[in-house]
Amino acid sequence: MDKFRMIFQFFQSNQESFMNGICGIMALASTQMYSAFDFNCPCLPHYNLAYGLGILLVPPFILFLLGFVLNNNISMLAEEWRRPQGQRGKDPAVLRYMFCSMAQRAMIAPVVWVSVTLLDGKCITCAFCTSVPVETLGNASHPRLTQGEMQRVLARIPCKEIYNGQQLIANEVAVRYLRCISQALGWCFVLLMTTLAFLVRSLRPCFSQAAFLKSRYWSHYIDIERKLFDETCAEHARSFAKVCIQQFFEGMSMDLVAARCHLPRKAPADAGEAAEKLLGITDRGTMNMALKSWHRCKPALQLHPPALPTGNGWVGEGQPPMHPSTPRRETAAYYSWV
Repeated sequence: MDKFRMIFQFFQSNQESFMNGICGIMALASTQMYSAFDFNCPCLPHYNLAYGLGILLVPPFILFLLGFVLNNNISMLAEEWRRPQGQRGKDPAVLRYMFCSMAQRAMIAPVVWVSVTLLDGKCITCAFCTSVPVETLGNASHPRLTQGEMQRVLARIPCKEIYNGQQLIANEVAVRYLRCISQALGWCFVLLMTTLAFLVRSLRPCFSQAAFLKSRYWSHYIDIERKLFDETCAEHARSFAKVCIQQFFEGMSMDLVAARCHLPRKAPADAGEAAEKLLGITDRGTMNMALKSWHRCKPALQLHPPALPTGNGWVGEGQPPMHPSTPRRETAAYYSWV
């Protein structure tokens, strides 16, 4: 158990590297899934387009959602976005930064899938085989066919074993034409995604470095605060349960003494230590109220000691109150650093 606990703590302390590794594994898994996938075009006029575009777009959407599901910060982002204003203001820039960071990682596997699919060319060949320019690539002297017959013949281009329109247009010519277009789109897509990734990762901090540093700092703060809050709640729950169990057995001992069954045992020495960790919260209602208060109005992000009352009022009575959304000491330090 200690080894598993050490591994879990390592993943928590290196969450960003761990999520990058997960996204890389998903990208490799997407390529393996596509190579193992048995692509069977229906070769029917009304189904080719839906099947080809479905294979091209539906799996990337599923992989994109999985990228968000596997990210532990999605619940933290939703909680921060939905919580009431309370004593701490919500900075939309921080929420946007957190969402963009998660979206960038979640986009890796879908981009790999779309790139591999376009470079392979099967989906485009299946989806747009009925749009091949027969007048340009086919046999112009072939007897005229009705629109429905033409669609049925062209829809069988991906299925070489049942294609019967060699006199109209050669199967290899149509497949090479569509695969060329698909590969051109694939390389354009790879170039576009690479350029966007370069702009996002390299140029975005150059335009608003102070705002970028501020958003990154407070996003890390929210993540660390949540982890520490969970650890504190777990420690409080452990101490609370320990004191309740000890009091239960102490009460049972008193009942047994009254019944003259046996002598009471000495109370454990660490009972006082567990009670000290309760921080004044010793009943269920107070704990529920504290948790509800933490959700509704988190404490303001300031480390100043509370103002002390004087004979005529408070010490800080003449000073204007600090708004929750006002930049704090750390934010000012970032601005001075820039």
